[in-house]
Amino acid sequence: MDLSSSSCASLSKTYHHPFSLSLLHPNSLQLLRSHHLPHRRTLFLRNSPPPSSFSRQNNLPLTPVRVSNQSQNDSFVLEDVPHLTNFLPDLPSYPNPLQERQAYSIVKNTFVSPEDVVAQTIVIQKDSPRGIHFRRAGPREKVYFKPEEVRACIVTCGGLCPGINTVIREIVCGLKNMYGVEDILGIEEGYKGFYSKNTKRLTTKVVNDIHKLGGTFLRTSRGGHDTQKIVDNIEDRGINQVYIIGGDGTQKGAALIYEEVEKRRLQVAVAGIPKTIDNDIAVIDKSFGFDTAVEEAQRAINAAHVEVNSVENGIGIVKLMGRYSGFIAMYATLASRDVDCCLIPESPFYLEGRGGLFEFIEQRLKENGHLVIVVAEGAGQEYIASEVHAVNEKDASGNKLLLDVGPWLSHKIKDHFTKFSKMAVNMKYIDPTYMIRAIPSNASDNIYCTLLAHSSVHGAMAGYSGFTVGPVNSRHAYLPIARVTERPNTVKLTDRMWARLLESTNQPSFVASDQQRVDKE
Repeated sequence: MDLSSSSCASLSKTYHHPFSLSLLHPNSLQLLRSHHLPHRRTLFLRNSPPPSSFSRQNNLPLTPVRVSNQSQNDSFVLEDVPHLTNFLPDLPSYPNPLQERQAYSIVKNTFVSPEDVVAQTIVIQKDSPRGIHFRRAGPREKVYFKPEEVRACIVTCGGLCPGINTVIREIVCGLKNMYGVEDILGIEEGYKGFYSKNTKRLTTKVVNDIHKLGGTFLRTSRGGHDTQKIVDNIEDRGINQVYIIGGDGTQKGAALIYEEVEKRRLQVAVAGIPKTIDNDIAVIDKSFGFDTAVEEAQRAINAAHVEVNSVENGIGIVKLMGRYSGFIAMYATLASRDVDCCLIPESPFYLEGRGGLFEFIEQRLKENGHLVIVVAEGAGQEYIASEVHAVNEKDASGNKLLLDVGPWLSHKIKDHFTKFSKMAVNMKYIDPTYMIRAIPSNASDNIYCTLLAHSSVHGAMAGYSGFTVGPVNSRHAYLPIARVTERPNTVKLTDRMWARLLESTNQPSFVASDQQRVDKE
């Protein structure tokens, strides 16, 4: 399924639903279109004090909202998410049943204020603009679904990741225990399950222990996205809440489903829960399963270290996940302290010549008699492709098929030291990729998955749709799908975290000069 970012660009258009930001609006506001900025309108302050409240008019869609004074130093942008009342303005609301739940009776503030927002940037300077904000996730005082009328469904798509079953379990338990929803369906085998009629009824009893298992209880697949067929099936089955768990391509598919639902004016809330073990989703702090992956990667690194420390000139290579982003490799390296070199897609490296990988390996072998290299699966792809003349192929999700960097790097290192350095080396190669993907989530990820699931349930019941959820600066927020799919999150080589890794491993940065970047001298 190759769904380009342009396919969900329309999700950035303006939306409306009941809302106020009492602290941000003056007595008199002039609404202007600012330089024809796409999908944005600007509210300019006219040097007057804020009133007690401000509400959007029903016929005035705004998102994001930029509130600023004439100097632009206090600019405020709310990147909002769609609401069912955008295209169903007469949709009735109901009191949230959560306030009657015994568990929530002791909570001081049961409901999230409509004025609560989460800042994307929290480290600012005195004269900096206030910047972009997102709507805070959580339960609202009013809901737009009667619990007895809800028919929800859950689908999982794409590759495996620790924590999927926890998300499934907590969506089911959240709907039932917090809102009293009884009718919940599991769509099996990904998007194609919608029109293949593969479903199972989900109850709290059915999902009670699935968080202890790896994989996905609903099974998964790549591709199979047919918007018309999926929405036809949603309409035929009477489904009015759709929870979609998946990565970049899956979330783009969720955006298309929402657009079709809006076009047909269906009262269907579409909620996305972002999933990627690589932690390459933009805006949010991290993706679920990442902590578990880093923890499990330690076992592979420890095994490699034991192996190479037990032989003469031992070289261990551990390949970890990371198609476009090297977060798992970087964090696993920092956590281990037994890694001598970490190679990630964001940081090009070269093998031969001064400052190259071969020189570093030889130096480290002379000093310690062994070394461990951690390499992300997406690293060095350009070098492998130039040697094997590979064709750019893609999987069913539209992802480029990667060439296997682990065996290639092992062969290059062994070949170099055998032919040129006349040094016998003992190569040890470990690929724990599928072992890491298949394990259950750890305690930290279990809690995180619970918060994601409950936030998505609260958002759907409150009438939000076409949104995804995740923590921004440790506060959960509702995000436009386009924001998390527009570009991948990658390791920034100019940040302190990468500098900490270089300090830990004492490896070359491979970026000293253009001359040092060449493959061969």
